[in-house]
Amino acid sequence: MKYIKKILRIIGKTSIIVLVLVLGLFIYFNIPVSDQNERAKLGVTFSSRYATNIGINWKEAYVAMLDDLEVRKVRLPVYWDLVEKKEGSFDFSDIDWQLQEAQKRNADIILTIGQKVPRWPECAIPDWAMVSDQKRKESLLNFISVVMERYKNNPEIKYWQIENEPFLLFGICPKPDADLLDSEISLARRIDDSRKIIVSDSGELSLWVRAARRADVFGTTMYRNIYNEDWGYYSYPIGPRFFRFKYGLIGLFAEQKNAIVAELQAEPWIQGWTVDATLEEQFKSMNEEKLRENVTYARQVGFPEIYLWGVEWWYWLKVEKNYPAVWNTARELFNEVK
Repeated sequence: MKYIKKILRIIGKTSIIVLVLVLGLFIYFNIPVSDQNERAKLGVTFSSRYATNIGINWKEAYVAMLDDLEVRKVRLPVYWDLVEKKEGSFDFSDIDWQLQEAQKRNADIILTIGQKVPRWPECAIPDWAMVSDQKRKESLLNFISVVMERYKNNPEIKYWQIENEPFLLFGICPKPDADLLDSEISLARRIDDSRKIIVSDSGELSLWVRAARRADVFGTTMYRNIYNEDWGYYSYPIGPRFFRFKYGLIGLFAEQKNAIVAELQAEPWIQGWTVDATLEEQFKSMNEEKLRENVTYARQVGFPEIYLWGVEWWYWLKVEKNYPAVWNTARELFNEVK
């Protein structure tokens, strides 16, 4: 009986210590931050697939992004299932066009390649490659090789991003595979050792270390206004110090000093397909005020580059709903950091 009481006392004391530590971290994460990186450069992720899915002309949106907003940092996904619909037959016309337009304007590109790249369904694996795991993996490495060999001499490409949040199980995807990721990164380094490689991870749901130790530059996502079927709309109860703390962790455990915000929420997070909801519903989790607030938040984290997520939605609001306020606010934000 004494032994059981001793065990219970140890468990109780341990629980109290853990609770105090968690409470202490929570308080620390939410201490207000007054300083911010005013020099942080803004960019966007642009998805031709998503633009098409929401019913806008993706080429017009892309040009408007470059010429009206004057965006000069763009993260572009290469969709495997669109480029190689038939095994061994490649259509790079859309990627070629986007890179050419970027080069005309001296824009810098992050080219994201792999089986998991930005936008739903997250993984863009062609059906013909899914006959077996071995077929998928071998074909993926071949695809990465073809893409990189084609574009490695393009001066507008600043970084390669290998996979998107490869350790986050999300979307219609195979389970995370660290060995496959390592093979992809090793292949990328052999093909082009002149550019740095970005590996990204979830901002809120990961400790970052596994991704950061594999990267030349680590990229975090950053989402603040979320929808959950059980809880409805809520905001993550964490301040910028949360991300500063995790940056310290990857410096300590992954010897990683280079980090960017690869994906900052700048469009709604709602139940179902974004543009199917009313504007009132969409604006519960994103509007022009929240956009500016999110950029301020990201600047307070202190990373040198911030890539916004949602430029296609801003354009959709402007041309389809005659609501240019979000687009115009974005223009103001980009003008502030020229």
